[in-house]
Amino acid sequence: MRTLTDSWQDEAPTWSPNGRIIQFFRTEKNSGRASIWQVDLTGRNERKLPTPVDASDPAWGPVRP
Repeated sequence: MRTLTDSWQDEAPTWSPNGRIIQFFRTEKNSGRASIWQVDLTGRNERKLPTPVDASDPAWGPVRP
């Protein structure tokens, strides 16, 4: 077992189909805005995914062309 994030509120983790990335949503403490994030299994490579509005409950789907 390993801690991959240490933010105030990270929720709804979901594994990528290849099992190498975990996607989750993070709520910002001050603004209450939610966004989708990804982290690899080392916990060192977090990245925020661009979304047009607040986002939560991530899910994996097919890659768009």
